[in-house]
Amino acid sequence: MPSEPSSDVVADAVADAAAGAVAEEQHVLDTALARQAEILQQIRAEIAGAAQDRTEAVRVRALQQRHREIERAHDGLIFGRLDALDGTARHIGRLGVREVDEDAEPLVLDWRAPAARPFYTATPLDPQGQARRRHVRTSGTTVLDVNDEPLHGGAQTDLVGEGALLAALDRRRTGQMTTAIATLQREQDDIIRADAAGPLIVQGGPGTGKTVVALHRVAYLLFTHAQMSEQAVLVLGPSPRFLDYIAQVLPALGETAVVSATCDTLIPGVSVTRAESRVVSEIKGRGVWQSVLEARVASLRPSERELTIRWEGEEYQLSPGQIAQALRASAPGRSYHAGRAVFTEHLHRLLTDAVVERREAIMAGMEEGFEDILAGVDKSGAEQDVGPVTRASSQDVDGMLSEEEVEDLRDRISASPLVAAAVTGWWPSLDPGQVLQELLEDASGLAFLSDQEAELVAGEPRGWASSDIPLLDAVADLLGEIQISQIEGEFVADRARRHRGWVYGHVVVDEAQELSEMQWQMVVRRCPTRSITAVGDIDQAEASHRHTTWAQAVHGAFGDRWTAAELTICYRTPREVMELTAPILRKAGSHNDPPRAVRSSGVAPWQQTVDAENLPAAVKTAVLELQGRWAGGTVGVVAPTNRLGELAAAGLENVPCLSAPQAKGLEWDAALVVDPDGIAAEPRGWNGLYVALTRCTQELGQLVVS
Repeated sequence: MPSEPSSDVVADAVADAAAGAVAEEQHVLDTALARQAEILQQIRAEIAGAAQDRTEAVRVRALQQRHREIERAHDGLIFGRLDALDGTARHIGRLGVREVDEDAEPLVLDWRAPAARPFYTATPLDPQGQARRRHVRTSGTTVLDVNDEPLHGGAQTDLVGEGALLAALDRRRTGQMTTAIATLQREQDDIIRADAAGPLIVQGGPGTGKTVVALHRVAYLLFTHAQMSEQAVLVLGPSPRFLDYIAQVLPALGETAVVSATCDTLIPGVSVTRAESRVVSEIKGRGVWQSVLEARVASLRPSERELTIRWEGEEYQLSPGQIAQALRASAPGRSYHAGRAVFTEHLHRLLTDAVVERREAIMAGMEEGFEDILAGVDKSGAEQDVGPVTRASSQDVDGMLSEEEVEDLRDRISASPLVAAAVTGWWPSLDPGQVLQELLEDASGLAFLSDQEAELVAGEPRGWASSDIPLLDAVADLLGEIQISQIEGEFVADRARRHRGWVYGHVVVDEAQELSEMQWQMVVRRCPTRSITAVGDIDQAEASHRHTTWAQAVHGAFGDRWTAAELTICYRTPREVMELTAPILRKAGSHNDPPRAVRSSGVAPWQQTVDAENLPAAVKTAVLELQGRWAGGTVGVVAPTNRLGELAAAGLENVPCLSAPQAKGLEWDAALVVDPDGIAAEPRGWNGLYVALTRCTQELGQLVVS
């Protein structure tokens, strides 16, 4: 009977197989990178040789954008491979790389292509025609290692690529989010590839990958729906810090037709300059403001009354009936300024008609007098036998202006500064800020509020607070836009950033549970088709509104016409921490169960009690200890808002010290929660504590103040 091979022999065989697999994948990566370099060179040659007429300029912009996308997808070009049961092997990557022969199978299959989907959805229970999934880990142009996962048997798990996933989750955090295209899970992929025809609301607890899903969905939609690249996609986040955190994800996925913003930064040239109370924030966030603002702007349109305009030294009266007709023509479905433009065109025609009518009447009178004179001359000539008198024809002196003369008159009236000034005095151009400010300071205009609420709103100081921005946006929309010219060679995302009224192909909202009803109106205004993906956790809501369910949160924007989806698995937060959260959720009034954690860090959460006077020193000591244990990673501190000032003096270098709302959406290797009771005592504080406790990927510490 043959003897069993020694452990050393087995280890050597495994090592040789691994080295062979790495070498195999290195060859494929080298080939793909070389082909990618050829494609980039071809694009550069096309750009350099293009004639610069208008049509070619559009094509050059598209080529430049494609060049940027390919360059940014250089790192991690290949991250996976699918081996089918029929022997076919496909490499999966950030961006597709075609062969020279375009009819041949691509060297690298774009992760968003339908044929790549089994990489994210195939399991041993449902192999989908695949025999093996291979994860390829690279650094720059070098393949570091591979991880093979058989799909025709083996361990039964609901995780896709479990080894690669857990290895990625255990890596140190850098302070910026990275892509997860190599380790997306089936429930995440289902949402990423979901239909984009209407609103999709995604509920997901801490660590379920809501933001990852949202950003990868953007990349998928831009790949699948070409028209979205022409319109751009808007990504709305809760804070500038959060946008900085996710800033590298979409460029790394090769996407550039994306605008990132917060609700506070959506109006170009307008910024928040002051804080406000939660009470006022809640009042101004109510959906009723939309109808109030509509009525306010409608009331600013002029009424049907006589209008007198001077033209070339003479006055012309346009009757109330004529004005009423022009107003009716300018009203249907038009903004204030668009209606004003239509009314002005009608006014120019009415004034032209009045001038022509008066001139023709004068000319007719002059003609009649001239005819009398000529008749007398004819009679005198006949009596004196001097022969016939030469005279103008009736056509020459009939007093009628030619079409060319009337058109010239209308053009001169349209270009007249005096006429324009008269129109402006009667129907002025309005500034959105001034209109809103006058309403907020007008007690009669706030009659829809209680006396106490109206007093609070009217008593606010000048300057814009966060809740004013959606109101200002609504007023600006009702007043209408000024046309913004396109800058030659400008990318679509840059143009969209400059244009408040830009209509996007799709909008993604992260931390969507925080939006007020008026902020939702801002979102819908930028995507009237309602092709919107909103991700968030209703149990982490901290904003001043009182929404506790998604149905309440989005009813004003979507009614009942929206689709719900849910992420149920927590990948980031370790099981040891998630076990603390169920009681917190109950105190927050939630009826949801926390997501199921799939990993353990092996580190039990800890808690220390400290005196208030020693708190800054205790925080610094705890942070230094955490930094020592998680060297190369990140540490973050979450504390009540009223303690942030004293902790700023603790000398925490390069360590973020944030309130619970500020920490939302962020993650660190280790998190230190300071004064959890103080966080719980804040408005919607149990929701805030739920956020604070779930920011870590490895270790959680708490300092309780005695």
